[in-house]
Amino acid sequence: MDKPIFIGHEIFRGSSYGEHHPLRVPRVSTVIDLARALNWLPRGQFITSPRAKPKALQVWHDPAYIAALQRVEAAQEIEGDDLTRFGIGTVTNPVFGEIFRRPATAAGGSILAGELLSQGGVIYNPAGGTHHGMPGRANGFCYLNDPVLAMLSLRHHGVRRIAYVDIDAHHCDGVAAGFAGDPDCLMISVHEERLWPRTGLIDDDAGGNAVNLPVPRGFNDTDMAHVREALILTKIAEFEPEAIVFLCGADGVVDDPLAHLGMSNNAHWDVLRGLMGLGVPRLLVLGGGGYNPWTVGRMWTGIWGILNGYDVGGMLPDVAEEVLRGLTFNGNRRGRNPPEHWFNTLQDAPQEDEEICEAVVQRVSHLAARPMMARRPY
Repeated sequence: MDKPIFIGHEIFRGSSYGEHHPLRVPRVSTVIDLARALNWLPRGQFITSPRAKPKALQVWHDPAYIAALQRVEAAQEIEGDDLTRFGIGTVTNPVFGEIFRRPATAAGGSILAGELLSQGGVIYNPAGGTHHGMPGRANGFCYLNDPVLAMLSLRHHGVRRIAYVDIDAHHCDGVAAGFAGDPDCLMISVHEERLWPRTGLIDDDAGGNAVNLPVPRGFNDTDMAHVREALILTKIAEFEPEAIVFLCGADGVVDDPLAHLGMSNNAHWDVLRGLMGLGVPRLLVLGGGGYNPWTVGRMWTGIWGILNGYDVGGMLPDVAEEVLRGLTFNGNRRGRNPPEHWFNTLQDAPQEDEEICEAVVQRVSHLAARPMMARRPY
């Protein structure tokens, strides 16, 4: 493909986990609207995401669980052991109108990306990134695990060596369950320490192929720059992947309500620029967490801009500003008096410090020195 491809769908505009759930806020639709307002999303670069069929999901997910999701969507209520066996119907994983169709659409986009990337290219699926989903149960807002399905799709289409990079504030426990001990999949996760699901400890190497970096509260742009250069890019260059899957959760940004990290969106964008600079022939970028409609919408729109070489700084035109002024964040103090830059620019002010956090330096040094498991020869 000559240009990056954006995979999206209108189902993400009209569906919600419920009026009190963190995923009540618009995210993918905001990115689409902003990108179109900026003339960054011509028709030739947009693909409507297909909905994954049960058979495609069962490559990794339990058929009984997939059947339960379909049944619960049709009935709009749980029965029997849906809650205890499948985790359906909890406060975090509630029953809602599109409980099967919405995650199956996100997963369908990631599965399609694996097929389209067989010959190389760049694809963005901001609806993807549901990295907590387990084979047979819902987990952490995630009913399916589209990153796992994307990587299995890449494998199915001939791509063996995959680097998975996850900078969401939460550890990617579902992806770790899917690829632990796989020498052809390098997993790197940078996440807030002691934050749910409380997995991904620094000495957890998932059988030898994972680099888990839990970071302290307040982790900022300066800290991430060190992690990017001394750990993420170094490990990936050594691994020599055929594809990178990058999960760019927006919940590590200042003013996200569910995490306590201190980055601006510049930190995430710079990680993306670094990954692009490695020259790996296939790149899939996924969304992930992010629960403030302004911070997530602006960051993810900037991701698409960077993938296309656009300038993501400066003031927004009126038509784009209107998109951001049309957002609301009811039930959260951040929605009462949003700062003006949430309306008129994509780019945050940098969140930098004069020195790198000493705990981050020590942990990076520890992980950088640790050998990875031996690669399979081809």
